Parts: sequence; structure tokens; C-alpha cells
Amino acid sequence: MPAPDSVQTLPHGSLLRRLQWTLAAILCAALLWAALAPLHYPTRERLFEFSRGAAVLGGQPGPASVPAEVRLTLGVRDVLLLRNRDLAPHVFGQVLVLPGREVRLPFEQAGDYPFACDLAPASTVTVRVGEQPDPGWPRLRWRLSTLLDAVRTLPLQGPED
Repeated sequence: MPAPDSVQTLPHGSLLRRLQWTLAAILCAALLWAALAPLHYPTRERLFEFSRGAAVLGGQPGPASVPAEVRLTLGVRDVLLLRNRDLAPHVFGQVLVLPGREVRLPFEQAGDYPFACDLAPASTVTVRVGEQPDPGWPRLRWRLSTLLDAVRTLPLQGPED
């Protein structure tokens, strides 16, 4: 019989197993939340920016180029905010965006909308508007694809002097 003041220790395998089960439960809870929690953003706008120097590049790949495709989701992010930080005006569909101005294009129906754009590759930007995903696997898939898209489109910036 052990002494009353001695501390009982668990075998190393038992402690490791508890840690594994705890981590698995946390992962399951996070996935369950991602699949069932409502979708919301602080703003319903998705920024599409003509950055300074974009007219000089003329649609060539570079730091000032614009994407060939933009994805929106109804009820979550369904307004395309066109912002022109360039010194020259730019065309997006039938809209002329003057320097220093912003234009908002709201979308109310799901679908693919091609827009002529003077800076885009092949001079066309496709705006893909999807339905809001239902709870469960579709919502989890949407959250993961949105996360991957956000990581993929992070701006590359070097250390500032």
C-alpha cells in the first residue's frame, strides 16, 4: 500500500492516450462549429482594386494585376467594391471607374457574370456568384475553400526598410 503523501503517477501511455483523445475532441468540435455556425462577415463587400501603376503594366502579370475570377456568395459577400487607386481611369463592364473613386456592384442572383476589364488577363473578369451553402458538409467545404482562397491571394510583401 502506497504512502498517503506520495503522488500517484499515470503510466506514460495512458497520459499520451488522454492527450490524443483531447486533441481529437477539440478537432471534432472545431469541424462541427465550422459546418453548422452561421456565415457572416463584417462587411458584405469584396474588394476589387485597381492599384497604383496598374495602367503602366497594361494587364501584364505583376503586383498591380487584377484577378481573372472573383468569387462571391449571396447573403455573405455579394457586393463587389471596385476601387481605383491608379492615376488613370479603368473600365469594368459598362462602368468607368475614375481615379480615386469607388463603385459598388451588388449581385442578387447566383451565376457567372463576365465583365470586360482593360487590365485583366484576356480582358475579361468572371464574377462567380454562388448560393449560400447549407449547414453541414457544404458549409464546411465553403469555409475551407474560402480559407484556401484567402491564403492563396495574400499579397506578397518584402520586409520594409
